[in-house]
Amino acid sequence: ELPRRKIRRALLILTVLVFSKYFYIACMTNYFTFFLMDKFAFSVQDAQYSLFAFLAASAAGTVIGGPLGDRIGRKYVIWILGAAPFALMLPYAGSGGAVVLAILVGLIISSAFSAIVVYATDLMPGRVGMIAGLFFGLMFGLGGLGSAFFGWLADRTSIEFIFRVSALLPLMGIITGFLPDVER
Repeated sequence: ELPRRKIRRALLILTVLVFSKYFYIACMTNYFTFFLMDKFAFSVQDAQYSLFAFLAASAAGTVIGGPLGDRIGRKYVIWILGAAPFALMLPYAGSGGAVVLAILVGLIISSAFSAIVVYATDLMPGRVGMIAGLFFGLMFGLGGLGSAFFGWLADRTSIEFIFRVSALLPLMGIITGFLPDVER
């Protein structure tokens, strides 16, 4: 039982985290192949295999995030800041390192989503449908906005530049520390 003010603040923090997560994922899913082809002269096929590896790691992270949150605590799983060092290194790594880092980022950053939804339902236990609708709707909407934004930015700068900019997004995970403890 938290005061309404704390619940609203926690939901705002979770919204910002979903924003940073899905803007980063939008950049990766739409432009990672182009980044690899441009920077490392990957073939289209090899770049797509690398994107598949990132997406497979993201899917695995989503599945793993729920049970991991039950075991160690949702707040710790939500802490997407753990992906930040890998995301920050990715634009500067070599070709093999970039793929390995992308896999690690996908696994870590995607594990947060299921924990975010469960954490939000812990905040508002009688509003499971509203919370699920809010975060799933937000997820898809922000992914679309992120795609459009990074496309616009890539047209004005370069693919490598958008990867440097997007690498800063996981740093927004620092605000997870302001989430109230809702687990017993």
